[in-house]
Amino acid sequence: MKRQVLLIVFLMLGLARGVEAATPNFVFILVDDQGWSGTSVPMMPGKDFSRTAGFRMPNLDRLAEQGMVFSQGYASHPKCECSRAALLMGRSTTSLNAVDKRSRNWNAPASDSLANTLKRANPAYRAAHFGKWQWPTSPEQFGYDASDGITMNEDGDTTDPNDPKQSFGITRRAQTYMAKQVKEGHPFYLQLSYYAVHQQPQALASTLKKYEGMGGGGGRGGKGGGPIMAAMTEDLDTCIGVVLKELETLGIAKNTYVIYTSDNGGRSEALKGGKTLCDEGGIRVPLIVRGPGIRGGTYCNEPAIGYDILPTVLDFAAPGFALPKGVEGGSWKPVLMNGGTGKVKRPIDRLVWHHDVEIEHPQTALRKGDLKLLHYWDTKEDFLYDLSADLGERNNLAAEKSAITAQLLAELKAHMRAGLGEQKFAALESGKFEAGGRKRGRVGSRTN
Repeated sequence: MKRQVLLIVFLMLGLARGVEAATPNFVFILVDDQGWSGTSVPMMPGKDFSRTAGFRMPNLDRLAEQGMVFSQGYASHPKCECSRAALLMGRSTTSLNAVDKRSRNWNAPASDSLANTLKRANPAYRAAHFGKWQWPTSPEQFGYDASDGITMNEDGDTTDPNDPKQSFGITRRAQTYMAKQVKEGHPFYLQLSYYAVHQQPQALASTLKKYEGMGGGGGRGGKGGGPIMAAMTEDLDTCIGVVLKELETLGIAKNTYVIYTSDNGGRSEALKGGKTLCDEGGIRVPLIVRGPGIRGGTYCNEPAIGYDILPTVLDFAAPGFALPKGVEGGSWKPVLMNGGTGKVKRPIDRLVWHHDVEIEHPQTALRKGDLKLLHYWDTKEDFLYDLSADLGERNNLAAEKSAITAQLLAELKAHMRAGLGEQKFAALESGKFEAGGRKRGRVGSRTN
């Protein structure tokens, strides 16, 4: 009898160790202002226009070889603040009512954030955020146990020649944090919000020297940007390599999911528009994921968006745990575990982006399937594109497919009304809506 009891105890202990060993870590690398084609990795297999050949990013190349590249990765917003809010809360900026950097009355409490929800699902988890924050509420209120505090764009512009854009300092803090969690036996979620490759560009002098004589070009989106952009991108990649090496040194690389993406898009040779606009150039971004169970060197053509990260992390860390009410993202786990095939299932079968300040036309875009509708609130113009055949958004189908345009526009407006409320929506519908009482600038417009 005693032997049987001992056997059961040993089996239970072994099962517990197995569960503990399977509890994954997460390293989320969020780059600032890096467009879809702004890395050395082609976002579409064999398509040179979906990368920047002049950039040297051997560590990101290796991450892609070991993981999965998403051809249709999206930021949640064409500018950083709102995109980061959506990442925190797992829902579109419109449903969250965080459509402007001065938005304060979000439609979700901080207790529903990714880090807070993860720690409710498994109290063993710890969470940290290092780098650019860009909101006036502290990271600690959103569940981070360690952080750099409330930081803004200007904090990334350093005077230290050995730490341009704070990239190396952020990386060192990440190393220290990961080592501490491993020593204390805690699984962790670590977000590294690098200031690179946001303006103003900074780089190590030794890195910049490698690119002397390199021509100029388009900028952050992927047409080059000249020596300083190439050097800043390589410095960023060096830091990524340090993080990946640290995972190996600590013995946790095989039990850690690494997610790499950008907070918004930028100018690109293949895509229309750029940062601040709801065209593909403003919202489509690099997206690479590596981790246990993910087959290396694979591509996924399923659309994936920043606010999917919350449900994805929870699906891996605590399968079946109930997500906060209102989460709109869907888990990437089914496609990550299946070689890139399958579907990402979301509570609401659409992707939505909205921006109404600092641009010529306040605008909202809705994607459903391969169709994307862009609506200008001031001119009432509609632009309908089939992205499967028109990546560059050159052929407006709105007149030709008037019925589907009307259907998608009604869905778009219903989504906006539900998120913003009747008063804000009515002002927006009037074509005179200006968030925060500010005048719209003429940062960008659209041609067809």
